[in-house]
Amino acid sequence: MEKLKEKSIRLIIDTAIKGFVKGFELRHNSEVDDPSGTINAKKNNCFISVLGEEFIFYSAFVRSFDSSFGNLLEDIGNQIATFSYKTDKVIHSYILTEQTQYIGSLLDKYEDHICKPSKEHYESFFVVPPKDKTSFKTQHVCDNWFYDEGSKTHYLVELKAGGDLDNKKAKSEKMALLKEYFMLKNIIPNGQKIFIYFATAYNKFGEHNAWHQANVERFFSAEELLIGKDYWNFVCNDEKGFDIVFDQYKISAQYIKDALVRIRNKYGC
Repeated sequence: MEKLKEKSIRLIIDTAIKGFVKGFELRHNSEVDDPSGTINAKKNNCFISVLGEEFIFYSAFVRSFDSSFGNLLEDIGNQIATFSYKTDKVIHSYILTEQTQYIGSLLDKYEDHICKPSKEHYESFFVVPPKDKTSFKTQHVCDNWFYDEGSKTHYLVELKAGGDLDNKKAKSEKMALLKEYFMLKNIIPNGQKIFIYFATAYNKFGEHNAWHQANVERFFSAEELLIGKDYWNFVCNDEKGFDIVFDQYKISAQYIKDALVRIRNKYGC
C-alpha cells in the first residue's frame, strides 16, 4: 500500500475513534445523576444489583458500547472506501414485477433447501423492459454502494458487525440486496458488472478460523461473503488493508480505555 494512502487510513481511524469516545463519554457523564440513565437503570434489576456496583456498571456499559461500536466500524469502512471507489447511497431506478416475483421465488427455494445460493441465479435472469417504465420507478437507500471506475464494477454491500443473523433477517438482507441488484442492473450501461456482498467487520470465530453461520449460508454463497479480514481488504482495496486497519485500531483504542476509566470513576465504581 502507498505510504500516503496508509497514512490517510490511519488518520481516518484515529479521528473516528476520538470522535466516538467524545460522544460516548459525554452521553454517559450526562446521565450520572439520572435514575433512568443507561447505567443507573440497571440497578432496578434486583437480580443484577445484588452482584455489586462494578457488575452493574459493566453489564450496562458493554451493551451500550456494543450497539454503538458497530456504527463506528461501518463509518470507518465507508470513509476508507472513498480512496478506491465512488460511493453513493441512493439508487434512482425502477424494478419490474417479474423481477420482484423472481426474487421471492428464489429466496423461497433457498429457504426450503431446494437449491443452494449462487450468483448465477440472478445474473442469468433477464426481462425485456417495457417502453414506458413510469409506473415502475422507485428509489432505494443502500447501506453501501461502491463503484470502481477503472473496472466499471459496482459493489453492493450489507455490513453487519458480528454477522449473526436469524433466518428471517438473513432472508430479508438477501432480498434487499437482490432488489438493489436488479434496480442497478436496469439502469447501468452494458458491460458494467455488479457484485453483492454480505459482510462482517470481524470474524466472530477469530480472524484465523473458518467462519460458518448456517442461517446466513442458507441465503448467501461463499462468493457473496466478505468476512472480517476480507471486508477490510476490500474497502482498502489492498491485501494488507486489514493489517493496517487493525494495527492503527490497537493504537487508537487507548482513547477508549482511558475514557472507560474516567466514566467508571464518575459512577463511583
